[in-house]
Amino acid sequence: MKVILQENIDSLGYVGDVLDVADGYARNYLLPRQKALEANPRNVKALEHAKRVTAHKAKKVEHGIQELATKLSGVSLTFPVQTGKDDKLFGSITTKDLEAGLSAEGFDVDRRKIQLANPLKELGTFTIGIKLHRDIIANVSVSLVKQGGEAQAETPIDEAADATAAVVAQAEAPEPQDE
Repeated sequence: MKVILQENIDSLGYVGDVLDVADGYARNYLLPRQKALEANPRNVKALEHAKRVTAHKAKKVEHGIQELATKLSGVSLTFPVQTGKDDKLFGSITTKDLEAGLSAEGFDVDRRKIQLANPLKELGTFTIGIKLHRDIIANVSVSLVKQGGEAQAETPIDEAADATAAVVAQAEAPEPQDE
């Protein structure tokens, strides 16, 4: 008996496949559980029409995603970062930072689609891929630059030590006596 599968079935086929199966298997398992339809001319025509409609919708969606990829490829993000000795970054730039940067540019991209193997931990310009669709990847340019100039040479640890020294000096100063 010829049937049209309505569900993916392991070791048998995928949705929309027209298969020739044993009559008992079709009548006792596939048809009652609505996993398949009998492949009569009416059902075959309906299947072909559904495939055309689905393909047309998929083509429209893919065209929209392709336009988005073109716009995204023109985006260049710049992150001013604090650096220490030998231009080493304090922290790193992650997918969360990239998502926020793209959001600021007006693009709503899920950070799970950003293809960043490891967080960015050094100065420079990088090309990061964003997977928008199974076949469509947009490349975004990301630049990490030093924040400020020599004013940032002091590390946060040194700033904390300076603040602690000021508090200690204030505590050691003699208090004025009222007479």
